[in-house]
Amino acid sequence: MTTVNTAYAHSLDNEELRAFYRAAGFAGRVGWGERPAILVIDMAGAWADPAEQIGSDLSAVSDSIVRILAEGRRAGLPIIFTTMAWDPSLAEIGEVVRRKTPHSELMLHGTERVGLRPEMGRRPHEPLVVKPRASAFFGTYVDAMLISAKADTVIVVGCSTSGCIRATAESAFNRGFHVIVPREAVGDRSPSAHAANLFDIDARYGDVLSEADVLAHLRSLPAAEE
Repeated sequence: MTTVNTAYAHSLDNEELRAFYRAAGFAGRVGWGERPAILVIDMAGAWADPAEQIGSDLSAVSDSIVRILAEGRRAGLPIIFTTMAWDPSLAEIGEVVRRKTPHSELMLHGTERVGLRPEMGRRPHEPLVVKPRASAFFGTYVDAMLISAKADTVIVVGCSTSGCIRATAESAFNRGFHVIVPREAVGDRSPSAHAANLFDIDARYGDVLSEADVLAHLRSLPAAEE
């Protein structure tokens, strides 16, 4: 039986662990497809305000997303935003979700908690999808919108790395999309959870790239026609 060193730190910066995973048949490179789209996950008040129950300082993540959005808009890429919200009756959440994540009871339609941060600069033609669970694909029309836009690649940005980013990356991978995650453009309230889940996303679901590499690819695309 193979012995695994349990002291390995789950991090993209751990080259020894990355080599171990590659030898086990993980962490292949998928690369870019022909038509990227950008999924901006839950950059709303509840997540991006450190004073909120589930909030954290995502200012650096936000700055990275803004730079990526600028290049995506220049190239005319499909851009989809998400948030999570429920009716004040709470009937649609379900008992299991309420018990496992009681903070969900605060995520109500029409509140600032679920509203996008203004720095995202959402345009009228950029959909805002209200999702009922972690994945942007669960119970939504995100896959239909991507297919309609002829997108074969999703750039996943936002928060949280260990929850909604990972769930969205897994769902996109399961649907056959190329998944690109810019490491500076995703964040989590827990640094260790962030590092471990970036590693797992890169090993199992998508290519985790630097923001610089993502921007370089986007800048190589022709500008959208006016």
